[in-house]
Amino acid sequence: MARPEVPLSAKRGSPLSDFPLALHLKRGATEALHQQLTTQIRAAVLNGTLPAGLRLPGSRLLAHSLGVTRGVVAEAYATLVADGTLAAEVGSGTRVPAGAARRERAVAGAPAWFVDPPAAPFEFADDRQGIHFKTGVATTATLDAKVWRQAWAHAARQDVSGDYADPQGEPALRAALAAFVGRSRGLPVTAQNVMVTAGTLQALNLIVKAILPPGSRVLMENPGYRAGRQVLLDAGLAVHPLPLDEDGPVITPDTPPARMVYVTPSHQFPLGVRMSLPRRLQLLEWAEKNDALIIEDDYDGEFRYGAAPLPPLASLDTSGRVLYLGTLSKVLTPAVRTGFLTAPPALMPALVRARTLMDSGHPLPLQHALTYLMTHSEVDRHIRRSRRWHAQVREALTQELAPLEPSAKLGGIEAGLHVCLHLTEPHRAEDVAAQLAERHIIVSTVAEYSAGGQAPNALLLGYGGLTVSEAVQGAREIRAVLTGR
Repeated sequence: MARPEVPLSAKRGSPLSDFPLALHLKRGATEALHQQLTTQIRAAVLNGTLPAGLRLPGSRLLAHSLGVTRGVVAEAYATLVADGTLAAEVGSGTRVPAGAARRERAVAGAPAWFVDPPAAPFEFADDRQGIHFKTGVATTATLDAKVWRQAWAHAARQDVSGDYADPQGEPALRAALAAFVGRSRGLPVTAQNVMVTAGTLQALNLIVKAILPPGSRVLMENPGYRAGRQVLLDAGLAVHPLPLDEDGPVITPDTPPARMVYVTPSHQFPLGVRMSLPRRLQLLEWAEKNDALIIEDDYDGEFRYGAAPLPPLASLDTSGRVLYLGTLSKVLTPAVRTGFLTAPPALMPALVRARTLMDSGHPLPLQHALTYLMTHSEVDRHIRRSRRWHAQVREALTQELAPLEPSAKLGGIEAGLHVCLHLTEPHRAEDVAAQLAERHIIVSTVAEYSAGGQAPNALLLGYGGLTVSEAVQGAREIRAVLTGR
């Protein structure tokens, strides 16, 4: 039978009855008896219950009072003396040393000089119940579970002993990624031009740290990718808005010079327009004239529906101006948190140095698993399945919303994983979003991605994470709100 707790103060009239601390040890607990005693005495010293100079009971006396062996007390005392909580001197016993108590703070928290950062530019999770038209996600329903297990079994068989991973990425994966963008996007690169990253935001952080001097001016589409904008702002860069029209970012003689411009030409985020070929050539000419770099974020270029792909900016680049960003998080699953960038050879050493100092490279088992999927053509097969799935969801969504024209018009439907629903008066996107939330349909507005100025009056409908039935149900609720039903 387990012995009950024996408080030190329980034995009235003992030599320890005036000791200012009641100790409670419990046999059979997960924590050993000497650890319980150590924890309780340390806490009492730190909070001042046991004041400086106080002499603690001898180990034999304390052990007898607690009903434990002397070894339990001796081990606890030894631990506390070793870490400075107690002091032991020959002939003076064990005492609480001066300065051991921790002064209580009136307010616990950050240092006085710390400035709270702005709110996160996106929601990591939304626990509201209902149908979420969330952007930036693709379905995982088409991921072959058997092949996925095979990839991880392959990774488990690889040798991971030795040094850290190559900060640029494992050569085999980089070669597979180079071949992938070559056949899917017509981008002629080699493994030496590729770096494996933990996604777009890390790629942006690397570029900023490695290449851009502090205070540099950067142009960015407006409205645009708000998390990306925040990365640039947090780095101390001067971010200037780049206006958009139906052909993409607008470059005029009044466009200010800048060190870098960030664009999403294949499927502009969030409006969904595609940058026309003349506009792409104009941007490249502007970059060369201003000695500027271009970040081309091709975040969902694999998903096209009947529209012929336009060549990436990087494939038109003849002067080493474009850094191309791609992702496997949307192609496969966000769980892999993996992307890649391609860069001109002159810039890669600086990027590798920045990655070495940031985290020394991507996890090896994950790289091995992804290499297996890519070299066995499983990624290509998955993309074809995923594209068919999303095409069906997109078709169902657009058919349900088509009757709303001309009071509401869809944009950006040729590619990607989201569409824009442009509204006309008297409908205001913010009001419509609020009414939909009451019906448990969660949407965002384009204004949420604007850095100022007049934002398009439009809803942003991400359908990548929805089934056909969810897309239809959500679209019918949108129609009901806009038609007053």
